[in-house]
Amino acid sequence: MYSKIVVPFFVLLLFSFWGNAQDCTLDVGGKNTDILIKVFQMNEAQISKMETLAAELAIETKVIEDEIQKLFDDHPQSTPEELETLSNKYKVFQEKIVMASKATDKMLLSSFNEKQYERYLELCYEALRRPIKVKPISLTDTISTPE
Repeated sequence: MYSKIVVPFFVLLLFSFWGNAQDCTLDVGGKNTDILIKVFQMNEAQISKMETLAAELAIETKVIEDEIQKLFDDHPQSTPEELETLSNKYKVFQEKIVMASKATDKMLLSSFNEKQYERYLELCYEALRRPIKVKPISLTDTISTPE
């Protein structure tokens, strides 16, 4: 009798927690690029791609941050209605930054091979995060036989 109540409660709790799980991001351009390189054992091409993506993301987010600053400087903030409007406009800019970061992560993940992507998935699931879905590069045999 007791298990008929407790088990469904825990199942419901588990599903509601998974539904609210955050995305599993890499934080390309963040402070921990050395950790990314080591954890995923990135090759030179992937490191170069990550550096390029980080530079592009920095430019894109700087533009958005400048727009946010302009919004704060120019938008009236005297009434609750004006503050609510400001808040809604700010949320749009925040979402743009999140989407740019997620797109950057997706581009880097698409350069991962199958083993690197499997490692990413393992880490995401351990952290109860929702992984970004991409198709990893297939591993091929790099040893060629002489003809």
